[in-house]
Amino acid sequence: MKLSLTKVVNGCRLGKIKNLGKTGDRTIDVPGCLLYTKTGSAPHLTPHTLHNIHRVPAMAQLTLSSLAEHHEVLAEYKEGVGKFIGMPESLLYCSLHDPVSPCPAGYVTNKSVSVWGVGGRVEMTVSKFMAIQQALQPDWFQCLSDGEASCAEATSIKRARKSVDRSLLFLDNCLRLQEESEALQRSTIIGVIEGGDVMEERLRSARETAKRPVGGFLLDGFQGDPMTLETRLHLLSSVTAELPEDKPRLICSVSRPDEVLECIERGVDLFESFFPYQVTERGCALTFSFDYQPNPEETLLQQNGTQEEIKYVHQTKKIKTTGCNQEMTSFEINLKEKKVNKWFLLKFPLHYRLNWKL
Repeated sequence: MKLSLTKVVNGCRLGKIKNLGKTGDRTIDVPGCLLYTKTGSAPHLTPHTLHNIHRVPAMAQLTLSSLAEHHEVLAEYKEGVGKFIGMPESLLYCSLHDPVSPCPAGYVTNKSVSVWGVGGRVEMTVSKFMAIQQALQPDWFQCLSDGEASCAEATSIKRARKSVDRSLLFLDNCLRLQEESEALQRSTIIGVIEGGDVMEERLRSARETAKRPVGGFLLDGFQGDPMTLETRLHLLSSVTAELPEDKPRLICSVSRPDEVLECIERGVDLFESFFPYQVTERGCALTFSFDYQPNPEETLLQQNGTQEEIKYVHQTKKIKTTGCNQEMTSFEINLKEKKVNKWFLLKFPLHYRLNWKL
């Protein structure tokens, strides 16, 4: 695997990751994103529809939390998860958790990390984790790490230090077991940068992880509420400055368009793509344009609707989602509401709406 940068402008990195895949002939453009999947399937899209979509991300994201319970079947299958799920040609990245379903805190120890699947908690020791990766045979996989110290809440120095120490220990043990596994010689370990909101520990994590023979870096725990935005962006700039330029930087749990742009300006290369899934689950549609607008749905309604409709949008900022309450972002319109529904039906021809349940 080789990252070749063609241009760096104000921190934004433009280039290609080459020599990917089992044959070494695949490439990924950066900045770019991963194809978000649920147990190896793109949500709300049939394989036929997915195949006909232009410029689908070359690498699909699998989540260990959804696959860990099935590792014995995959180990017996012996041909890897790509062929098993019908995506033999796709590049595959295995993340530890599903970004849409955060794990409960308090289940990380010096010897294990827990993931949560349909059947409940699955405890991951290093040996079990690497055995599962051997059964999956992904192109890239996120190493075990202690990701409970994040920028979303104040972290004590002691807790941040522990998260970094544990993550480095997990990484060393995973690298050792990878050397001993013939099946994982073609897989790339992605080292994880931890440390919460403590600058000293974030930098130590970045420097120490960069000393190890990892293929790239995952920036963990940088998601948070707007109150921590300035802190997060400052930490992000400082951390990426410590990482080698010739290896890709991924970030997890960041997928909103405005947040993606902020991270690109600070040297991040690859992103998860779960945001469209969340929007769909809310019963909404994306309305932003390439000319970034703080409130794109308001601009759109000003052009196509009335002031009454604009007032209505402000009143429907918060809606219920499947399983939890989330704020509707400024990039969305709620398709479940009658006025927006009527506008949508008039705006788009029938063949664009065949798969929509309105």
